[in-house]
Amino acid sequence: MARTAHHRRGITGVTIGIAAVIVLGGCASSNADAPETSSLGSGIGSGVTTTVSARTSAPSSAAIELLAQIPIKGRAPKTGYDRALFGTAWTDDVTVEFGHNGCDTRNDILRRDLTDLTFKDGSKSCSVQTGTLRDPYTNKTIAFTRGQDTSSAVQIDHVVALSDAWQKGAQQLDTQTRTNLANDPRNLRAVDGPTNQKKSDSDAASWLPPNKAYRCQYVTAQVEVKAAYGLWVTQAEHDTIADILATC
Repeated sequence: MARTAHHRRGITGVTIGIAAVIVLGGCASSNADAPETSSLGSGIGSGVTTTVSARTSAPSSAAIELLAQIPIKGRAPKTGYDRALFGTAWTDDVTVEFGHNGCDTRNDILRRDLTDLTFKDGSKSCSVQTGTLRDPYTNKTIAFTRGQDTSSAVQIDHVVALSDAWQKGAQQLDTQTRTNLANDPRNLRAVDGPTNQKKSDSDAASWLPPNKAYRCQYVTAQVEVKAAYGLWVTQAEHDTIADILATC
């Protein structure tokens, strides 16, 4: 029988040269009272941790200040984009949080964002078999069961889509840095599968979570990731993010 474990989200963070903390909503706020993941990217894959309440909104002034540091440019052509350029999917061979812990990234995020977990016997609490997700994008509660016909109910979203990242500076990064980006917990959320499919590779100017209460945290995460990896935003993307942060 699968072993059962109750899981609460870990906490991550990286300080930047802004005297404030930007709160991330976490891949899913699986429990409104649980500690929330927060990190501020001063460097790729390094950081210190900070604990914040999942109910706390990101300080808009800090997020806006960080946004102001991100270059505004046009979208580069998608020419040459390939998922393989961001490394093997869900590889553990990265230098970001959870890297080299013996579990693949997908299971790391499921363990972080789901509650009421069970694991495959013999997997050393690595292979998530079942769990419950409080989806941040829709605010729905979703039961997760691993299986060919059921796993897709919960998907792992890249908050900054890899294709979008490619068109906004990632093609200039080396392969290891792109692999870090694709597996960085700051850029990953366990979410409702169909909603993730609708998002596809959209940026904030063309897609936002249906759950409006999560939008401040969502765009704050995009700002953090793009700043940490030296990516840029389009003018429309910048303006959308700025408008949302102004209401946080």
